[in-house]
Amino acid sequence: MLYRGWSPGFRMQQMDHYLILKSFHIFGVVIFLGNIIITGFWKGFADFSKDWRIIAFSQRLVTYTDIFFTALGVLIIAITGMAMAHYYNNPFHIKWIAWGLGLFIASGIIWLTILIPIQLKLNNIVRQFNENSTIPSHYWTYEKIWMFFGIIATLLPLGNLYWMVFKPM
Repeated sequence: MLYRGWSPGFRMQQMDHYLILKSFHIFGVVIFLGNIIITGFWKGFADFSKDWRIIAFSQRLVTYTDIFFTALGVLIIAITGMAMAHYYNNPFHIKWIAWGLGLFIASGIIWLTILIPIQLKLNNIVRQFNENSTIPSHYWTYEKIWMFFGIIATLLPLGNLYWMVFKPM
């Protein structure tokens, strides 16, 4: 099977290697997207409860799951994506690869500059909760910012699904 952008000398052994990389890439995407989508979903419900115990627990889990699942997914996606791009001539001149990489990087910039710092602030706030706690107003301010930018940082890689699946030229 000959794919767009691949040289005619593409051998079956290279195809097997590419498909192995692609399998790991899809696995990374499942871990990454699955975690960022479900985390926002259940964290929103935790915050909606207004129960400081549930909010504190969910905020700690957001931090732990992002360290493990989101970071692992990003690592797998980045490594396998770059390795697969090697199979294309001038990969960054191919529109779907350039768009995919651009959206992935844009999401990463939002995570690194906005979401992770706010997430750490939220985590520090919930560590101070105790039996007599009311949730401080600055928690809710940070939470709204986290949710707003979290939605954007989730929609960007979801846009990658279009570019990666349909590969428009």
